[in-house]
Parts: sequence; structure tokens; C-alpha cells
Amino acid sequence: MNLGIEIGGTKLQIVAGEGPAIGRHFRFSVDKARGAAGILSHIEEAIRQLNDPLASIGVGFGGPVDTQTGQIATSHQIEGWSGFGLADWLRERTSAPRICVENDANVAALGEALHGAGRDFRHVFYVTLGSGVGGGMVVDGQIYHGRPPGETEIGHIRLDKTGSTLESVCSGWAVDREIRQAVAQGSDNAVLKQLIGSTTTGEARFLRAAFDQGDPMAQRILARIADDLAFGLSHVVHLLHPDVIVLGGGLSLTGEPLRMAVEKRLPTYIMGAFQPGPAIRLAELGENAVPIGALSL
Repeated sequence: MNLGIEIGGTKLQIVAGEGPAIGRHFRFSVDKARGAAGILSHIEEAIRQLNDPLASIGVGFGGPVDTQTGQIATSHQIEGWSGFGLADWLRERTSAPRICVENDANVAALGEALHGAGRDFRHVFYVTLGSGVGGGMVVDGQIYHGRPPGETEIGHIRLDKTGSTLESVCSGWAVDREIRQAVAQGSDNAVLKQLIGSTTTGEARFLRAAFDQGDPMAQRILARIADDLAFGLSHVVHLLHPDVIVLGGGLSLTGEPLRMAVEKRLPTYIMGAFQPGPAIRLAELGENAVPIGALSL
């Protein structure tokens, strides 16, 4: 039996299974006040409930890691991870002969490449539009690795010389902030404003419903997101030339309107020789992209 672990800033998922098939599934909310120690205690709790010996453990961690040693570089959200030897810690508690620790975007990319929207392509680039923006590249079923601890950190691509990055304008938090500002200045009759009501967080989840009802505010914001995302992805095309770009993360749940808008805008930013550019697909594995990818490690 294999174990797949997703360690994020808000949730911890632990799955046991064979291949991509999930047999046991544990989910915990992350208590930031408890830091890394709280997450490790949950992992121990789940391991104690598994009776079969573990053949391998794959981890998708929300931050930069050293894949050679299994050591965490840092977490930008949870205290207590910097320099922590996660692979050694897991080995002491499970005796699993094979343990792989990867960045969570890389792991999600692997899951989508092998079992999701990228399964029919050789060169798969995955971008996750969540609380932050991350990326991963898979070539012939293998994660592309650059010099540790970084790889395809698309969220930190600068869109201009002022310091604006793809993450600063296309992350879930950035879009939530943009929506709040637009709603505050917009008409009370705006569909998006009515859908949000008294909500003060996660406003981006109302974007698709407002868009479908023809709300100009929602249409304008989605068009802006797609344009900036397409511009950022044009650098991926020029440098890495993937066959397909898979859009994942919470913001990708905006769905087909976002995918179509990115597909339309991307060719305007790439040179003629590379037209029409890679296929654009929506992620298929949803919240299980990292756990399934971790099992596949």
C-alpha cells in the first residue's frame, strides 16, 4: 500500500491506496497556531489507523523543498517547517522503503499529467490558481526538476518592472480583493454585488454565477484575469513549449469562460512561429490532484 500526503496552508489530506485509486482518505483543517507540530501530529494519527505496511510515501508540500534530501526549505504560511527533515521523520515512523517529498504544484502537475487533463500529452504544464499561484512541468510522465529548491515558479514571473507578479494579480486572494474594490464602487444593482451580499472572504467563488447572468462587472474582472494569465503563460510557451497547459486550483472552478478567454488571449502574446500555441484544459482531478499525484510519486 502507498501513502499520499498533501500538506497545505489550510488543509492536510492523507490518502492510502494503490496507483491512483484511493482506499482511505483522511482530511484535517490546519491550525496555524499549532504550526508544523500540529500537522505532524495529524499525520501520526492517520498512520496509526493504517494496518497494512507502506511500500512508499509521496508528499506534496506547499512550499519549496529539497527533493534530494526530503528536507523542507520553508513554508510561507505555517511556522516551524524551515529546515525540517520530513523524509527522515516519515521514515522513522513507517519504515517505508521509498519516500518522495515534492512541492505540491509539482505533485498536482504529475497527477493531472498521468490521470487527469494531461494524460494524452507528453509535455504538460500545470498552473494552480489558488491562494497563491504555482506551477509544475511534467515531461513523459516525469516531473521536471531544476536546481533545488525551485522549479517552474510561474507565480513569481514579473509582469512589469514595478514588481507586479502573476501571483499578485491572479491568485485567489488578489481576485477577492479586486472584487471587493469593484463591488464597493459599483452599483447596488450589480449581480455580483447581490450574490456576494455580506460575504467578506472568498468572493471569487461568485464570479462564474455573475458572469453567466451577464453581469458587466464579472465579465470585466474575468477578462482581466484571463489577459494577465495568458501573458504570464506566454513565457511558459516561449521557454518550455508544452503540448498542453492545465488550469487548476480554486479559481479554475470559474470553468469554461476562463479557459476560453485564456485560449483566445494566449496567441496574441506568443510569436508567430509558435502559433496557435498549446492546448488549454481545465484540471479534472479537483481537490484530489495533489493526493493522487502523491500516490503516483
